[in-house]
Amino acid sequence: MYAKPPFGGPAQVLAYLGRYTHRVAIANSRLVSVTDQHVAFRWKDYRHHGKAKIMTLDADEFIRRFLLHTLPDGFHRIRHYGFLANGHRVQKLALCRELLDVPPSSTATEKIDDATHMHAVDRCPCCGGAMMTIAILPQPQSRRPAFWNDSS
Repeated sequence: MYAKPPFGGPAQVLAYLGRYTHRVAIANSRLVSVTDQHVAFRWKDYRHHGKAKIMTLDADEFIRRFLLHTLPDGFHRIRHYGFLANGHRVQKLALCRELLDVPPSSTATEKIDDATHMHAVDRCPCCGGAMMTIAILPQPQSRRPAFWNDSS
């Protein structure tokens, strides 16, 4: 049985994935003109058999539409699972290096040392990540009238 090696190497794999994971909402090549008030760009009208057209928008409207394609803070476009998941990445990578008999890099050993010294920090019960206390909210006052607790 013959099986040829997949892809053309790691560089080609990264280039292939990069085209999809790190692209922007509109390419520079589609921009026709940009002024202080207006932005003109090319688009395809698929209702008319993919005919190329030029649309001119006010700069504010163009920015509004462009920002619809950006993710809010805290959201990630690429999610990692398995040993690259954020919860225990440092420990899992250290275990992978140990099992593969690969010497750890200097930055990896520093991160492992930091992770072992962080036992005093609160941990998230779901992912195991470090939690920071930002604020402690006061206990809300009871809205029940005083007679509510009377058991007589």
